Amino acid sequence: MYLRAVATFETADPPPFVRLAGDPLRWRLLRELSHGDRRVRELVDLVGQPQNLVSYHLRKLRAAELVTARRSSFDGRDTYYHLDLGRCADALAEAGSSLHPALAPIEVDVKRAGPRLKVLFVCTGNSGRSPMAEALLRHRAGSRVEVSSAGSHPKPLHPDAVRVLAERGIALTHEPSHVDDLRRRRFHWVISLCDRVREVCPEFPGHPRVVHWSLPDPAKETETYPAFRRLATELDRRIGFLTARFRHEYHNDEVNRT
Repeated sequence: MYLRAVATFETADPPPFVRLAGDPLRWRLLRELSHGDRRVRELVDLVGQPQNLVSYHLRKLRAAELVTARRSSFDGRDTYYHLDLGRCADALAEAGSSLHPALAPIEVDVKRAGPRLKVLFVCTGNSGRSPMAEALLRHRAGSRVEVSSAGSHPKPLHPDAVRVLAERGIALTHEPSHVDDLRRRRFHWVISLCDRVREVCPEFPGHPRVVHWSLPDPAKETETYPAFRRLATELDRRIGFLTARFRHEYHNDEVNRT
């Protein structure tokens, strides 16, 4: 695999990640994907380059295992691209250590961040993905984040969602709610977790940061329990990077939207 090559302090050549990300267009694609999952046509609009060129560089990033692709559950003709921030973190740490061993990652703690943030997770049923994300973020961030979840077609909480979070020491209790009931509330971040709800999610006042995470519905899998376990792992990974971003963007700053 691309990122298995280990750089050392004595290496003369730039590390693989530096060579790959050094291309200006690939760097722009990485930057755009760092904000959330995107379709090709969205990336084409964002970077202002032809689709064939964007697709070529996406293939390079996929070959390096920095970017993955998944068919949209809303429209199977669409594909969502996702940046693996964990691999990027490892690659950047490797690149830093190849320059100087003292260049190590900095620990962040969102619980020590500044103002309280308001975050909304949205999926279709508000029975699995969004309440799990809500509970995981609350567990990580504590009282520094006011987090809610809702769905476009709410239904009862899935028992496997409760089960897999209990394995992580998190008690999941949640009353499903409709996203329309929250549309007048102000949030700093609104994060959609499925492709269908992204198409129908209402606009919220105050111009919140809108992010999409393209995650399959574990309740539709033949074996739901392992699917919910995989979802919990993926959500926890993404939320870990989200809380680090909160720390970076809002530490010692005033939140402008209340």
